[in-house]
Amino acid sequence: MSSVTMSSKGWVVIPAVYRKKYRMKAGSSVEVVDYGGGLSLVPSFEEATREAQGLLRGGSSLTQALVRERRKERDHEHRKGR
Repeated sequence: MSSVTMSSKGWVVIPAVYRKKYRMKAGSSVEVVDYGGGLSLVPSFEEATREAQGLLRGGSSLTQALVRERRKERDHEHRKGR
């Protein structure tokens, strides 16, 4: 856990170790979550969605992979006599 100091304008600096860990840079958006006694800064979901766009493009279909895996499980269960 790190301690930060708030400026007179309400600004806080997120320590470099966390900026690197969560890939935050100038202009990154964060959500302030009030837990009723504590605050958390959470990277904005909207930004995460934008970064993930196209991540699986060109890869195999997840649905097809799940169907293949289920078929293998059924074959295995059939061979065991279930």
